[in-house]
Amino acid sequence: MADRSFGDVSLAALYDALNPWGASDDFYLDLVMSARSVLDVGCGTGRLLGRAREAGHRGRLCGLDPAAAMLVRARRRAPCEWVLGDLACVRWEREFDLVVMSGHTFQVLLGDDELRTALASVRAALADGGRFVFETRNPAARAWERWTPEHPREAIDAQGEVVRVWHKVETPVAGERVTFTETFEHPAWERPAVSRSTLRFLGQDALATFLTAAGLTVDKQYGDWERGPLTPASPEIITVARPGLGLT
Repeated sequence: MADRSFGDVSLAALYDALNPWGASDDFYLDLVMSARSVLDVGCGTGRLLGRAREAGHRGRLCGLDPAAAMLVRARRRAPCEWVLGDLACVRWEREFDLVVMSGHTFQVLLGDDELRTALASVRAALADGGRFVFETRNPAARAWERWTPEHPREAIDAQGEVVRVWHKVETPVAGERVTFTETFEHPAWERPAVSRSTLRFLGQDALATFLTAAGLTVDKQYGDWERGPLTPASPEIITVARPGLGLT
């Protein structure tokens, strides 16, 4: 689950263990390997770009993340560009064939103005014919209803210790934003670490409206990582967008 809590050094060290490589990573890796220049927004520990470099990508790979602790780990992983910041404080001009936001990073853009600023920055960064690919959880699937303490996750850290993490949603949930706490428990810690996050769940029509206003056009949308059709029951809204006409 993508959120900003992993800016903490101890939690950043656990990120990859709690979020093992899966179908979504394979989906994005395939895209990265087919592009000459890639910007990974919210790159985290640099796993995606690092894997691409290991697989033989020789083009430009640039990762952007607001958490310094995550970038410390990314810089150890692979020789790519690692930039501290977010889309509100950096700007590239038509430099990337592909911009990606994986790990549900798109959902941390909570306000309309924040979202517009981010999309404008993405649009500016895309070269002619480039693609912007991201995913957001389908609000119709109501994934947050399963984010309860009764459904914890466990992972093994580098020292072989078991880490447990669970979520609790603040109710009632109203509108597009879901606020929840995320609790991390580790045997070596005196007490659990607790973070509070909010994610925004935008539907298909709202996404299209924001993208269009930013000069981006929806090219394809999928409902799962096997590129299945988007339906009301789909867990994801995976969007491939391209620069549209009239805006630069």
